[in-house]
Amino acid sequence: MTTIDEFDERILQELKANGRISNAELAGRIGLSPSACLRRVQELERSGVIKGYGAIIDNSLLGIGFTAYITVGLSVHTKKSQNDFEKAIVKSPEVRECHNVTGSFEYILRVETKDLASYKFFHTDVLGTLPQVNSISTYVVMESAKDERQ
Repeated sequence: MTTIDEFDERILQELKANGRISNAELAGRIGLSPSACLRRVQELERSGVIKGYGAIIDNSLLGIGFTAYITVGLSVHTKKSQNDFEKAIVKSPEVRECHNVTGSFEYILRVETKDLASYKFFHTDVLGTLPQVNSISTYVVMESAKDERQ
């Protein structure tokens, strides 16, 4: 585990808010010299604390207007069944997140599609045809009061 101090914590918070901030501005906001700030950012990157930088995308402008969370129960509870399910899910572009969880089902998926009809196709012709799947429950996102991915 990487140990981080108050400066590293502040760097991470600033980069979460704006990954394109210049090193000079970042250094000024956290109270370090630009060279010291750059060394810290590079160390956070090298150690894997910072895994990368990304863009915030407006999905509606790309024709993606439907988001759902889906719980999936498997019919067989073996490592092979999990691996086979995960291999199939990784190939599905509609699945934006796949989490193996504890509880009354094995997986939670976040799925984004163009619309309800596109989701129905994914539900029936993709997810519903996987031999490992025993149960599917869909929770349609109507609105998001908080979403830190944005």
